[in-house]
Amino acid sequence: MISIEGLTVEFGGNPLFDNITYVVNKRDRIALVGKNGAGKTTMLKIIAGLQAPTSGSVNRPRDLSIGYLPQQMQLSDTRTVMQEAEQAFAHIFEMQQRVDSMNEELATRTDYESEEYQELIERVATATEQLTLAGSANYQAEIERTLMGLGFLRSDFDRPTAEFSGGWRMRIELAKLLLQRHDVLLLDEPTNHLDIESIQWLETFLSTRAGAVMLVSHDRAFIDNVTTRTIEISLGRIYDYQVNYSKYVVLRQERLEQQQRAYENQQKQIQDTEAFIERFRYKATKAVQVQSRIKQLEKIDRIEVDEIDNSHISLRFPPAPRSGDYPIIADEVRKCYGEHLVFDHATFTIKRGEKVAFVGKNGEGKSTLVKCIMGEIPFDGSLKLGHNVKIGYFAQNQATLLDGSITVFDTIDRVAVGDIRTKIRDILGAFMFGGEASDKRVSVLSGGEKTRLAMIRLLLEPVNLLILDEPTNHLDMRTKDVLKKAIAEFEGTVIIVSHDREFLDGLVEKVYEFGGGRVREHLGGIYDFLEKKKIDSLRQLEVSQKTAAKSAPAEKSEGKISYEERKELARRIKKAERTVTTIEEEISGIEYAIDVIEKKLTTPEGAADMQLYEEHGALKKQLDEVMERWESATEELEELKSQNEK
Repeated sequence: MISIEGLTVEFGGNPLFDNITYVVNKRDRIALVGKNGAGKTTMLKIIAGLQAPTSGSVNRPRDLSIGYLPQQMQLSDTRTVMQEAEQAFAHIFEMQQRVDSMNEELATRTDYESEEYQELIERVATATEQLTLAGSANYQAEIERTLMGLGFLRSDFDRPTAEFSGGWRMRIELAKLLLQRHDVLLLDEPTNHLDIESIQWLETFLSTRAGAVMLVSHDRAFIDNVTTRTIEISLGRIYDYQVNYSKYVVLRQERLEQQQRAYENQQKQIQDTEAFIERFRYKATKAVQVQSRIKQLEKIDRIEVDEIDNSHISLRFPPAPRSGDYPIIADEVRKCYGEHLVFDHATFTIKRGEKVAFVGKNGEGKSTLVKCIMGEIPFDGSLKLGHNVKIGYFAQNQATLLDGSITVFDTIDRVAVGDIRTKIRDILGAFMFGGEASDKRVSVLSGGEKTRLAMIRLLLEPVNLLILDEPTNHLDMRTKDVLKKAIAEFEGTVIIVSHDREFLDGLVEKVYEFGGGRVREHLGGIYDFLEKKKIDSLRQLEVSQKTAAKSAPAEKSEGKISYEERKELARRIKKAERTVTTIEEEISGIEYAIDVIEKKLTTPEGAADMQLYEEHGALKKQLDEVMERWESATEELEELKSQNEK
């Protein structure tokens, strides 16, 4: 579908990409990985047509639609949320205007027998059919489903976008991109502004309804659940693995070990050859052999070993001063902003040494409760800090508090104590401030670099209660591994506000869920919580359906169902399974028909056949509609199976 051939990019004479060639196929799910600065964002921009390479080419079909979501963009604040989302269907509005205009012309003309009038009727019929195929009848429902999947409420639809934070406005841009149904989606850190529930919705959308996807993300669970192919950019080359990220990590380690062995063998060969040349350089009897070895040495294609990953560095932070047994005791804590209730009846106790997560949709009060604990804002109820509690707090604005006039090294040197001072450069290297970067002034660092520096400084301070608000947003996977290991070994108490499931997995032992004005405690890890949430949501769905049914029978005291009801349920499950199977067969047939047409379109004759393009568009529209039916049928089947398990 997209062919990248001989791609080379140079900056100031230094190559970022060196003669890269690969193909993006239809329905590919590609994770683009590599260390910071390897060129991942540059690659997306080149494929999107926003940046030109130094040499090489990106070949794509003329009618291929590409959607690109950058990490940051200029956002418009002149419309409501719904009006902004409707911009994704601007083509439908234009088509509707043309149809309306032609219908008005039909109504005013009286030359019913003329050829021009008959041609106008045909144009109206064709345009109306195209309008129907474009989805004019259900675009509103599609917008609502997408906005709500990304975390918006119906009450948000008519609010001006200017009332929302930058993160929420980025969600609107993501919604528009998804609604436009591009053939290829290029997504640069799409989960940075999403909560866990929205990320899971996006995973399902990309896996079941999107065309080809290429994405850059530091959320390991997200890319594992979405992608099936991993392209690593390293030292100007690419390494293409037909597996997801977790499997790629294993294969990459095997490749590095093979590369290291090949490098060592080549170095021995080079050293032996150089030793021979040096030994016999001035002996006339060996002149021919010496010249032969010199030429042999010149022809050797030197093996380069990829930059060594130093994320294995073990960081041991200063021992946490001992606090009381219960660093935080909350009793009936309540917070309102005017008439808006954020949460009420928040009652919980966090014990010394516990590591807990605050999770929930954005805007449900996670950061607000953190500010209450910090004493930054007033609240109702009782919130007590235990004896000798010393808090280390990381928030997104932490980076703005750094001294811009000193260097990166000095920033850390001023807070490091004890033996850790001898390892400052190793620590900085683990957080991507190795070499000359450690001597940069803080004032010239990017926002992400300042965030990482603030994180290092915080983790070196002698505290016993760490509160981290979205600590991983600007960290790549290697750095997150270092941070996660450091927090796991931290002896004090930790509260983490995060949507990064992989980061929280194995790190926290308790989850506090924020939502609906409540703070609910869940024992267990993050995946235990997510599994329980899935069950709870289905139960709530069933309860609401029973309540809504006018002819519903009275509920049984034990909540059990009779033998006859279970037989009926089994019959419905079989029927639902047949429906899903039938739809899946229909999907396979449509995809085969699309593949046949696409092969024809690659020929000169096919490329000139406009009817093929129309058939292709109609089939893709049909596939979208069938995929929606498949989603509904699958959800119904899962719901029935859940009822049967009770």
